[in-house]
Amino acid sequence: MSFDERVWALLKKIPRGKVSTYRQVAIALGKPGAVSAVGNACGRNPFAQKVPCHRVVRNDGFVGGYAKGAKKKIALLGKEGVLIKNCKVAKFSSVVFRF
Repeated sequence: MSFDERVWALLKKIPRGKVSTYRQVAIALGKPGAVSAVGNACGRNPFAQKVPCHRVVRNDGFVGGYAKGAKKKIALLGKEGVLIKNCKVAKFSSVVFRF
């Protein structure tokens, strides 16, 4: 399984309405230094409907990038009940999903 496929497999485990961070995904993969590589894998995700890369945010709680734009990412998270204020997940520490 490629690195990207391993990332996508983990992203499928993030429940609707929850978020994780690029760093948490990297650590879960046993590659704590691969934070940027996780972000790149999210950007290459060809399965957006089945692999919820929009549920991965920056370590500081800001939404970060998204292939379809940050506004779209915020809208998707909002539909799932994740409250975003000023491009940051509100109550960030209480909604982080840990693998």
